[in-house]
Amino acid sequence: MVKETKFYDLLGVAPTADDNALKKAYRKLAMKYHPDKNPEAGEKFKEISMAYETLSNPDKRRLYDQAGEQGIKEGGGGGGGFGGSNPMDIFDMFFGGGDPFGRGGRSRGPRRTKNLVHQLSVSLEDMYNGTVRKLALQKNVICDSCDGIGGKAGAVQKCPNCRGTGMQVRIQQLGPGMMQQIQSMCQECHGEGERVDPKLRCKKCNGRKVNRERKILEVSVDKGMEDGQKVTFSGEGDQEPGLEPGDIIIVLDEKAHSLYKRNGSDLVMKMDISLTEALTGMRKTVKTLDDRTLVIQTVSGEVIKTGDLKQVQGEGMPQYRNPFEKGRLIIQFNVVFPASLEPSVAQALAGILPPAEEPMIPDDHDEVDLNDFDPETDRQNQNHRHQYDDDEEGHGHGHGGPGVQCASQ
Repeated sequence: MVKETKFYDLLGVAPTADDNALKKAYRKLAMKYHPDKNPEAGEKFKEISMAYETLSNPDKRRLYDQAGEQGIKEGGGGGGGFGGSNPMDIFDMFFGGGDPFGRGGRSRGPRRTKNLVHQLSVSLEDMYNGTVRKLALQKNVICDSCDGIGGKAGAVQKCPNCRGTGMQVRIQQLGPGMMQQIQSMCQECHGEGERVDPKLRCKKCNGRKVNRERKILEVSVDKGMEDGQKVTFSGEGDQEPGLEPGDIIIVLDEKAHSLYKRNGSDLVMKMDISLTEALTGMRKTVKTLDDRTLVIQTVSGEVIKTGDLKQVQGEGMPQYRNPFEKGRLIIQFNVVFPASLEPSVAQALAGILPPAEEPMIPDDHDEVDLNDFDPETDRQNQNHRHQYDDDEEGHGHGHGGPGVQCASQ
């Protein structure tokens, strides 16, 4: 039992969620609310990052479950609080040390444009069999008409407003003898320090130096790839004069399957069987993700109970880059009992099945009725009963007390 569920609610997961569920939830929310994509969601991004940073650490998660957010802030006496953790650092570490949004975290090598990140929904069948998906997206491409200059020769001029610095400085008087110097980005050249002469602008890009073009990528989804796995197209990001293009990063998002649930290299499914099949043996067919039919059966005399697990070796997910090795197919059984039985059938079964244990009943005993019980219906009846009692109390205790009436004049 956890003390509070705020962090779990922020990520949209249950308190019993495992590491994979936490990672999947954080990845989707962080990419949705990242300041580069959603500038107005900075606080939301910070809260999501704090929740994931806490719940992904076993010690901090245990502390949070026991003492809540206040326990994390206090550190439980061990300094384990969120402290100075930077939400951007958490995001960068989650993506393997590289920033998918390319915020210039590189300290070595040439400057690059931002990386572009896109999610691609992939079915479990595609991850099992492998496929090639086409993804259309928009990217900036250097204008081929002006070669990224923005206009004809001599069109680029030093910005007269900021004198080429890209920044504007203004002085603000705070009081007698008190001045403040405020520096901001030049609105004329947008911080570039230069501008394109309107008369000499390129007609194709209108002086922007780049054009927006449609790009179609062929994403190869290999057998055995997992949810959250990244496919990187190096140098296919936005183009900008003077900068190397960043990467396009495709993040695979596994869609839920109607029959199978993936657990690493294993596939897990639930199967309903009748009471007859559970007691006398069963023979069933299972459709695989590559459209084969498996026949599974139990031996005569084997009894299957609800919750029993069976496995089929080599019928799980193929291993990534080693597709001939496969995990297991794990089947969890659920025995479906009949709603009722004819008395004659019940007597016949009693004669076949092992005898029931007869209880020792004393002479002094009470016979009682055994009725069906529905917790939801009972809860509604209790609420109606309490509401009725409250109404009765309200009518019986007026402003003048019980039995007191106002005399009419």
